Amino acid sequence: MRNTIITGIILAVLASLPAAYAQESKETPPGDDSPGRSAQLTLDDLRTFTDVFNQARRNYVETVDDKTLLDAAIRGMLKELDPHSSYLPGAELKELNDHSRGRYSGIGVDVSVHDQKIVVNAVIDESPADEAGINPEDIITAINGQPVKGRYLPDVIDELLGEPGTEVIISVLPPGGKEREVRLIRQYIRFPTLSYELLENSYGYFKITQFHKETAIDLEQSLASIKADGTELMGIVIDLRNNPGGILNQAVAMVDGFLDEGLIVSTRGRNSTMRMEVAAQPGQWLPGIPLVVLVDRGTASASEVVAGALQDHDRAVIVGERTFGKGSVQSVLPLRDGSGIKLTTARYYTPSGRSIQAQGISPDIVIKPEVSGSPGDDRKRESDLEGHLGNEEAGTDEKSATVSTGNEAGSIQELLGVLKDAGILTGTPQLQGNSPSGESQ
Repeated sequence: MRNTIITGIILAVLASLPAAYAQESKETPPGDDSPGRSAQLTLDDLRTFTDVFNQARRNYVETVDDKTLLDAAIRGMLKELDPHSSYLPGAELKELNDHSRGRYSGIGVDVSVHDQKIVVNAVIDESPADEAGINPEDIITAINGQPVKGRYLPDVIDELLGEPGTEVIISVLPPGGKEREVRLIRQYIRFPTLSYELLENSYGYFKITQFHKETAIDLEQSLASIKADGTELMGIVIDLRNNPGGILNQAVAMVDGFLDEGLIVSTRGRNSTMRMEVAAQPGQWLPGIPLVVLVDRGTASASEVVAGALQDHDRAVIVGERTFGKGSVQSVLPLRDGSGIKLTTARYYTPSGRSIQAQGISPDIVIKPEVSGSPGDDRKRESDLEGHLGNEEAGTDEKSATVSTGNEAGSIQELLGVLKDAGILTGTPQLQGNSPSGESQ
């Protein structure tokens, strides 16, 4: 029945298209790329799609239902556009929304696989696991009555996740203790994205793993807490290494906290609604305090917006490697059946007008991979991804690195010493070429 209904819908849509497509073909001026005005498909093109659909239904080596084929067609269409456009079934869309809020639904444990066993590494305070007395080094032996042994453990670990309010039963074996069964109710768990420590009691080191809806607030509160404890910071290090990005407005809010005025970021896309400029508002968290931003090839998207904006405004010295180069904006567009699509709709530009896409942000000070990544780091950048969106202004990045420390230290404490020796955290950095490469837009 489903096959008949879906095929009938496709044929009905095709039957209604000839007049509309013929009219649009006549009225669309050459070169007009405005949204909704560039349709060039003919009825024969759409019939070809239907032919392929039916051939796959009838002749593929295994039976495939129509919904699976349609989902595959949607996935393929978006995948061919660029590496970051994709189809999001309902469950994936919900997971993405939760992730952007800095949360997941589970029991509150960090686990890993050792010797074919699921071992608890850490337990989040006040989580269901914490309240049930689960501790680090405990071994999870069964989930919902199914033994862990002999199963594919990554899939088993996923069974700890689920809708908030649902029950999961796990068997736990403490080191040197007796196995016990624990009933837990899953709930939303917030995963921390910011941590900090004081170096030499006067330099603040802040590690940000991604940007979710409260990241900028967390940073501001951390700075206020340090000040309330009576510590006057002499310099700040913000570590954005391996930060893949996240929510743009939180990255913008963080930059705003270190600026009084000026453009932070602009976006440009085909649709006029995707063309915007965001400027800083008066007021800084710590005016005049030297600021260093650590980056590497894993620093991407919203993190690159932060690095580019602070660099263009001479507010921070960027240290590390050239960043990933994901300068594209993805909009999440919900569909009527509860699914959605993630679609690339614009490009990011720094205050000086530099496009980040497939180019990244070049650091002011180059640090060898032993500090900014692992030795021999061969992780790909955006420009290495098949089908990546091009940079329409490639070669215009005049912000090339001006200093190379040759440092191979492996700790933040050692890196701090290098930065102090170079005058970066004492307010007297010896750099050149730190002015924006163009006018703000």
